[in-house]
Amino acid sequence: MTKSRLSLILLAAFLFVSTARAQAPSGHIMISDAHTGSSIYPGISYSYEIYVPQQYSGRQAACLYVGLDGVLCNAPAVMDSLIAAGRMPVTIGVFLQPGVVKDDNGQVLRYARSSQFDATDDSFARFLETEVLPAIHQRTLPDGRTIHLSANGNDRMIFGLSSGGIAAFTAAWHRPDLFARVFSGVGTFVAMRGGNDLQAFVRKCEPRPIRVFLQDGTADVWNPLFGHWYEGNQMLASALEFAGCDAAFDWSDGGHNVRRSTEIFGKVMEWMWRDWPEPIAVGSTHNELLSTLLIAGQQWQHTAAQVAALERTAPSAVYPDSTLVVMPEKGTNWLWQYVRASDGTLLHGQRFYWLHTYSNATVQLGPMAFDADGYLWVVTDAGLQICDQNGRVRGIIDLPTRLSVTDITQLTIGDGIIALGLADGTAYARQFHVKPPTSGLRPKSQGQG
Repeated sequence: MTKSRLSLILLAAFLFVSTARAQAPSGHIMISDAHTGSSIYPGISYSYEIYVPQQYSGRQAACLYVGLDGVLCNAPAVMDSLIAAGRMPVTIGVFLQPGVVKDDNGQVLRYARSSQFDATDDSFARFLETEVLPAIHQRTLPDGRTIHLSANGNDRMIFGLSSGGIAAFTAAWHRPDLFARVFSGVGTFVAMRGGNDLQAFVRKCEPRPIRVFLQDGTADVWNPLFGHWYEGNQMLASALEFAGCDAAFDWSDGGHNVRRSTEIFGKVMEWMWRDWPEPIAVGSTHNELLSTLLIAGQQWQHTAAQVAALERTAPSAVYPDSTLVVMPEKGTNWLWQYVRASDGTLLHGQRFYWLHTYSNATVQLGPMAFDADGYLWVVTDAGLQICDQNGRVRGIIDLPTRLSVTDITQLTIGDGIIALGLADGTAYARQFHVKPPTSGLRPKSQGQG
């Protein structure tokens, strides 16, 4: 074949693909709706719009895009173009407005945006999962199509700007099974409701299967009272890289607005969906303790009865050689450490172990135990927190999905395994590089570092 003939064939193929893309449908319909009432945010009213592309047939589940604060970044038109070009999957969009509480005359008494979006716990993720999305799933459209949303977090993306940016991130952070892809523009990772602490959680928690894009500008200091937005985003970006997360960033000289997010929205969407439907991989953390403890691919497994069914008792722990005792301080996030004398007397008690919580909440405690190296493992509602000998949390292991602290009655550290015993006598077990303590033997000192 001559070179000129090959060129003609390639040109014809290019024109065919281009024509096919140009002729592909690229429209959509938008449906508006509103709801009043919530078990998570009492008394709120909220509205949303549903975006349904022409390519959605209704015969199989679509991917999901949740956009906070309504339609931003010209998202429907961008999604039309990308779906038609095959650069993102067929996706249903939900553009959600924050809630308000009104009186009988329709006057707004409470704006719920900050309480919904800026909180760092899992409340907003639960709101989306249990109240917003069920109202949309299996809804019948005017043309007869039924909305089917994929339940796989890998098929779901969430976007938000400012307070919506931190809400998008925390929804994915707490529930990667709901949202594995997140875009935060000028996110509020500052001292408003604990957003400045998220970078610490990212560094200390085990890696999550999420893909994150952060955008901000050097001139973004929306309100200096709460901190510097650009610095907060830089801190979170550094933490995401430390945690081995699949993350990318866009830094400009812009301020606190939607301009830059709008400019890059299409490119971010392509990056976010670039290898779909391949699942997002879990990265490798640079956290030295977690790197030592974690075994690749190991997750919690629900096992048959392995422990006696016991009632939950007050949490406490005794050091392997019985010289130290740990007990919680009621109503705080502190654990006290006492020196136990040879006659059993407790001496020199002080606040010693400081535990992490989301949204400035009081920690919910479960069982605790020491391992052979003198690390204290503590079951909490923020995860299984691992404290060094000097009382500092070095790592946080996720609890099994949907398992609460009140479900757990025992924490057992075995040879290469951690078991969480439940009240019904069953247990969750997971393999780690861990050793049980030897009774009467004091662990090697970790020093004062």
